[in-house]
Amino acid sequence: MGRLLFSFFFFFFSLHVFASTILIPMDAEGQKNHLKAYGITYWVLTKQQKVQWLLNYRGGSFLLPNGESIRRECQIRGVSFEILSDAQTQAILESISSPSQNQEAVVLEKPPKIAVYSPKGNQPWDDAVTMVLTYAEIPYVTIYDEEVLDNKLALYDWLHLHHEDFTGQYGKFYGAYRAAPWYIEGKRSAEELAQKLGYSKVSEEKRAVALKIRNYVIGGGFMFAMCSATDSYDIALAADGVDICEPMFDGDPSDPNYQSRLDYDKTFAFTNFVLERNPARYEFSSIDMTNKRRNVPKESDYFSLMDFSAKWDPVPTMLCQNHTSLVKGFMGQTTSFTRNEIKPTVMVLGENKINGEARYIHGIKGKGFFTFYGGHDPEDYQHRVGDPKTELELHPTSPGYRLILNNVLFPAAQKKKQKT
Repeated sequence: MGRLLFSFFFFFFSLHVFASTILIPMDAEGQKNHLKAYGITYWVLTKQQKVQWLLNYRGGSFLLPNGESIRRECQIRGVSFEILSDAQTQAILESISSPSQNQEAVVLEKPPKIAVYSPKGNQPWDDAVTMVLTYAEIPYVTIYDEEVLDNKLALYDWLHLHHEDFTGQYGKFYGAYRAAPWYIEGKRSAEELAQKLGYSKVSEEKRAVALKIRNYVIGGGFMFAMCSATDSYDIALAADGVDICEPMFDGDPSDPNYQSRLDYDKTFAFTNFVLERNPARYEFSSIDMTNKRRNVPKESDYFSLMDFSAKWDPVPTMLCQNHTSLVKGFMGQTTSFTRNEIKPTVMVLGENKINGEARYIHGIKGKGFFTFYGGHDPEDYQHRVGDPKTELELHPTSPGYRLILNNVLFPAAQKKKQKT
């Protein structure tokens, strides 16, 4: 009995001495809740502890310092983890550092301060980013036009643009929903806010917001946008000083020949696009491929993630970390981007070559970064107005949602990346 007790205590003493790190595996086999694993990583960063992101190692695993509180938090949140000895940790890091391996260890240093640009009345389940941040238990602050125009963006490292229409055309819902109470109320509310902020038109106020966001990115911020916030944002920048709105949106006619007056040099990602002139058509421009892909069956709608060099291109590698290279497609007002209308300086991170479309793109603007992700909800193929919210408890390993959370952690490694 004494020998048994001695062996029992020796085992745990050895565990304490040699188990120096915690590995959170992110491959398909080793992790049962990929989304909450990002929340654990963020939580560790809030404790002033560093994390290593092992790019291309077991689906982009995380290496954390060992500690009882971290192990307990993983257990509470249902995140799979493995305890590694010093020797095991060293062997993994040495293997990753080998020139023959397309892998890299990136140090995450500080939890980014996150802001979500969203109308105050929107429910959290109206947007995939707010849903996954809530599910992963990553804190964020909701801001809107008043805070942006009051120069509050400087307080945040990472900004997500909710499914906003920055052109002042109220999401181009006029054709189908102009008599709906929610549309009428939304238009009235937007007009009141614009007047309160000193603008005669919603389109002018939204353009001012877009310019503030542009300056935020140029100054070093990270901006992430999905669905209609992607192309409508660039359209607003290109149309600076040009009225592209018809009378039902802003009370007066649009400028004559406004298409020819667009300035593509002002945009982040897109160029040479053609605006949709019909106010009753649910589309902003030729950027979006939703109506060009009508014959794509849901069962075969996938896009592939690009493969980058982890050592030479850590930024796109980081943003593409996943446990699969093939991700289910999903639709939105802006589903995907026309390839020949993307600027050559912008990286395509995810694409469907058969359809000739880009789904996930990334670029640099000044000292900052932006990522545009097509579609509305990675686990709701064709989300419609009034549809029930997605229950992420049913999709804890979602590859499409992982791409969002890759972007959330990206600023934590920003210092290292800027030196690369």
